[in-house]
Amino acid sequence: MTTDHRTQFRGLTRATDLFRWGENSLAGLTLLLMAGLPVLEIALRVLFNTGIPASSTYVQNLTLWVGFSGAVLAARDDGHLTFFLGRDLFPQGTHNYCVALIAMVSTAVAASLSWAALDFVRADMQSPVVVAGWLPTWAVEAILPASFAVIALHFATKPETALTRLFAFLGIPVAAGIGLFLPMHSPEFLWMALFILFLAAVLGTPIFIILGGGTLLLFQVEGTTAAAIPVETYRLVVSPSIPAIPLFTLAGYVLAEGGASRRLVRVFRAWFGWLPGGLAVVVTMLCAFLTTFTGASGVTILAVGGLLLPVLIESGYRKSFSIGLLTSTGSVGLLFPPSLAVILYGVMAHVSILDLFKAGILPGLLLVTAVCVLGIREAWSKTGLRVPFSMGEGLSALWEAKWELITPVLVLGSLFGGYGTLIETAAITAIYTMVVEVFIHRELDIRRDFPAVLIKCLTLIGGVFAILGVAMGLANYLVDAEVPMRAANWFQTHIESKFVFLLALNLFLILVGCVLDIFSAITIVVPLIQPISQVFGIDPLHLGMIFLLNMQLGYLTPPVGLDLFFASYRFRVPLAQVFRYTFPFFLAMLIVLLLVTYVPWLSLAFM
Repeated sequence: MTTDHRTQFRGLTRATDLFRWGENSLAGLTLLLMAGLPVLEIALRVLFNTGIPASSTYVQNLTLWVGFSGAVLAARDDGHLTFFLGRDLFPQGTHNYCVALIAMVSTAVAASLSWAALDFVRADMQSPVVVAGWLPTWAVEAILPASFAVIALHFATKPETALTRLFAFLGIPVAAGIGLFLPMHSPEFLWMALFILFLAAVLGTPIFIILGGGTLLLFQVEGTTAAAIPVETYRLVVSPSIPAIPLFTLAGYVLAEGGASRRLVRVFRAWFGWLPGGLAVVVTMLCAFLTTFTGASGVTILAVGGLLLPVLIESGYRKSFSIGLLTSTGSVGLLFPPSLAVILYGVMAHVSILDLFKAGILPGLLLVTAVCVLGIREAWSKTGLRVPFSMGEGLSALWEAKWELITPVLVLGSLFGGYGTLIETAAITAIYTMVVEVFIHRELDIRRDFPAVLIKCLTLIGGVFAILGVAMGLANYLVDAEVPMRAANWFQTHIESKFVFLLALNLFLILVGCVLDIFSAITIVVPLIQPISQVFGIDPLHLGMIFLLNMQLGYLTPPVGLDLFFASYRFRVPLAQVFRYTFPFFLAMLIVLLLVTYVPWLSLAFM
């Protein structure tokens, strides 16, 4: 390599590092601003009887920037969720072709979404609408075309070989050519394009690209502007409750990456480890606690799996049971506050989020109890070690973990006591956990560790928000096409029994959980099933519990069971083997689902 080449290479590396630093800084500072603004508002209100005008509006609009700057990070760091990694099933010699197809499709769809978002922004630039009395909405919305353009750039430059990069960049003119020249009303074109998307999905293309590509095709075939996708994205993301999702996710990541899990293990083990199956109960309670904040996203498995698996095996539990338990408990806290899935369901279904949390108390306890029973049964059949109870150790453990144990009290007291709104509670929780782990326990160094935690958190948030954005566009198309009403009419005509309908609903939702992640399923499917359930007189809260429990099973169901993938990665066990280990837990949770389905009182007892 010549001196000129070395200089050019160093210059390119510095430019890349600077660009990466800019992406990280924009996303991280926006998230911290979003968390700090409500807390500052509360402090000013309490101390000086004043506040920040339109602070909640600022937070809602900051959510859009947090979500889609995070989506850029997810594209850069391979953080977007995928349906399946089918390219691993193909011969090694075809790997480059698979990568080229994935890169081309991803680049083409991201570029098309960027153009659609740009049309949306242009239209709003003609409008005088402002945020908080001074900020034009188009300035807030500008993150959409910009982020999708950078995502397309990341997808195009990610392949390692020059040939695959060339194919990736060809996605941009291919998308333009399809939009300008091909006959959109041709059924042949639609089926060919959908087949390419299906093949790309099987190979491992991100879910939001598949949903976004399919939605773009449907809108174009109908002759509708693709700007409908970013319109729905903006409408969902800036809704009053959605900001709680990134804020609670931040709290969950800080707890998971700090030493909270170790201290909580000590507490639960000291107080319950002496019981038969006590350690299994400890694991279940700890994971239920963490998954309420992380959204049952698999973060719990990654965060505490390595810590808890050796402890379980050393205590006499079989390795297969231990892996099955840790995988299953990765989503066991899904119904408890402040579950992200419950918040999103409430937004999509237009149901009170607090009422949904109340409805989830008994079903959630049943779910936890079912897992604990399997743990106790395993312990009775094996001669394992138990931890002798010691009051001194119990009190010492409680004292060490006192700050973490206050966290759920803070959340529940604020939410159900009426001391703060959902967003204020989420912001206080996020700031509180940061103070505890960074400044009190000092488990996370503010310069070395904390920025990395922020990037991990933003990558997850971005992956979720990218899916939500395009899924909202698809849901809007289905509503405009009157699919929910037609389905309701069909069910009303062909099914008379409520019992049969509930059985059919569970079968349908289990299939949905097999192929869609929980966030896109909530966004797409809830508008479909609500009109049908109303025909059969199903209470909206009861429907919410049925839906969420089915989606919880989806975390443990191939081919898209995210917790199966995370456990396979974390424990280095083949995916099929992980599913076999989790199957007894899957059956126990299925029994809970059927109980909740056919005994509505379990969901409505606290109403």
